Amino acid sequence: MTVMSGLRDYLVARRKKRLMSRRTSGDAGALVDALPERQHVLVTGATGFIGRRLVEALTSAGHHVTVLTRNPAKATTLRPPLRVVTSLAQIPDDARIDAVINLAGEPIGNALWTWRKRRRILSSRLRTTRAVNRLVARLQQRPAVVVSGSAIGWYGLWQDETLTEFDGGKRCFTHRICDTWEREARKAQRLGVRVVRLRIGLVLGVEGGMLSQYLVPFEFGLGGPVGSGRQWMSWIERDDLVRLVAHVIATPSLTGPVNATAPAPVRNAEFARALAGALRRPALLRTPAAILHFMAGAFADELMLGGQRVIPDKALLSGFVFRYENLRSALDAILGNVPARPMPPARARSVAAEQPVDQPPVEAPARLLRTLRAR
Repeated sequence: MTVMSGLRDYLVARRKKRLMSRRTSGDAGALVDALPERQHVLVTGATGFIGRRLVEALTSAGHHVTVLTRNPAKATTLRPPLRVVTSLAQIPDDARIDAVINLAGEPIGNALWTWRKRRRILSSRLRTTRAVNRLVARLQQRPAVVVSGSAIGWYGLWQDETLTEFDGGKRCFTHRICDTWEREARKAQRLGVRVVRLRIGLVLGVEGGMLSQYLVPFEFGLGGPVGSGRQWMSWIERDDLVRLVAHVIATPSLTGPVNATAPAPVRNAEFARALAGALRRPALLRTPAAILHFMAGAFADELMLGGQRVIPDKALLSGFVFRYENLRSALDAILGNVPARPMPPARARSVAAEQPVDQPPVEAPARLLRTLRAR
């Protein structure tokens, strides 16, 4: 067992080193080119998988960054310069904060949903979001925007229906968590602040998230579809997510829910084939749904056997250009099989860019039309 664990750790570490060796110092800063110069950004959840890359991009680009963390020791691994606070009460009333990015919350997919785990998942999100609202209320100069993290779990469990920001949700645990979280975040609107609820899909990267968990069995040739393999997986490459956050901040017409997913979701079986192909391994071992349900209950039903086919209509209509639109190109770049693609423009031209995104556009961009025809 010790030998297998050591080999597993070696393989995963090798992938990470291969990816990191391809980055240059300028790569991260370019992710937030959409932002005006010298912004002051408050980030909660900065030491997490998404927040760490976001802070790296912001500081590399020369922006002022304040991070909220309960564990200052973790913040020492973030790219300086930045300011660390353990409570938002430490920020003075006359501080200038241009944008707040609220990503803090107990991880939802790292343990079974016991009663205590469910309580921590919900309370951690509400506690931080309420603190953000109190800060916004007392600041003499309020931020222009609050970007509040959420997830595509808001939509609940669907089958093949295509979902956009204009669709409703179905009741389940993940919907209840996201809906309660979003309702709390929306209270900042009463203070005259633009609020964007970013419904984040499955974020891909080797340093964390769902993909890092899949790498171990697939590296050993033990991967394959989960359950029927027909459930939809709506994903986004991590750097594209950071770029989308910057785009949201820099686009005043974007408000309300915004789906943070690539425009080409895939079924689980297709994901397994693509990951196995990128690793040059087979994908033959299917994990039976009955076993997962027996072992993990609702955790497996919602996070592994259920899914949502989510399309980022608002992002596309506002002119955002995804660097990685299809899964295979994203996996090849993440795993170091091919050079990373050139950075798209910070903001693409769009006939709908100047229209209110909460209203149906007169004419959709060509990219969106192709997506709609493919449904």
